[in-house]
Amino acid sequence: MEKAKVYFTKTITPESLVKIYEALNVELKGKIGVKISTGEPGGHHFLNPNLIKDLVTRLNGTIIECCTAYGGKRQDPKDHWQAIEDHGFKAIAPCDIMDEFEEFEIPVQGGYHLDKDIVGEHFKNYDSILMLSHFKGHAMGGFGGALKNMSIGIASTKGKLNIHSAGKSLDQKETWDNLPKQDDFLESMADACKGVLDYKGKENFAYINVANNLSVDCDCDSNPHAPEMADIGIFASLDPVAIDQACYDAVINSEDEGKKALIERMNSRHGIHTVEAAYDLGLGNREYELITID
Repeated sequence: MEKAKVYFTKTITPESLVKIYEALNVELKGKIGVKISTGEPGGHHFLNPNLIKDLVTRLNGTIIECCTAYGGKRQDPKDHWQAIEDHGFKAIAPCDIMDEFEEFEIPVQGGYHLDKDIVGEHFKNYDSILMLSHFKGHAMGGFGGALKNMSIGIASTKGKLNIHSAGKSLDQKETWDNLPKQDDFLESMADACKGVLDYKGKENFAYINVANNLSVDCDCDSNPHAPEMADIGIFASLDPVAIDQACYDAVINSEDEGKKALIERMNSRHGIHTVEAAYDLGLGNREYELITID
């Protein structure tokens, strides 16, 4: 398999975000959804609206999200809309909570654990998707990047429970009280990614990971730990496996002494296994060529 191309810039600005998208030499077609995490209220490490505005505008994109499955201020659509407005996203682009009204099932063929993924009804409305992810640690997944944003992020509330339970439950209490083996959860995220890509077509996706505010905690955390290492930069690829592998490698190989906490978080949760599972399912390549555009 030919190495995937992953583009990189150390510069994290609105201009560099547009530049690295253009380096991909792809034009996403039709109605474009830009999938981000809008961030749990109380947290403050989510992607800054002023950073992403120029790129979203360049794509004439709609910011897309789904509701959470853990309570908080983004499980109820009314509260989620308030968070979207308070965090500044409504002011920069059209926004869409894809599971605000309905959800639907898409098949997962040949997955580890899931035979279906449950996603927001409005996912049908988009011809192509930019997965615009904040790369950082995560309490359950080890880290969050393109694969987590595509699996958990596009899943509806029930879809998230389906993934977290490795296909065993759609009930909130039952899911959180009976979590599966860690690798089963990580493999289920890869399963959900396969369902999403098969449904929409791999050619209709592009991926950007912004590696800044590198907390050990996710943007879903209302009180995240302060970052202990410096920002790394922006990565872009047409391969979701390669881009997450490249970000993981960049943390591991960093000369920043502050990386230890993030490495411990990633490795203690076996976070790289989501990448391994996605590779085994044929979603991309772990071998990549890093192309610096600075």
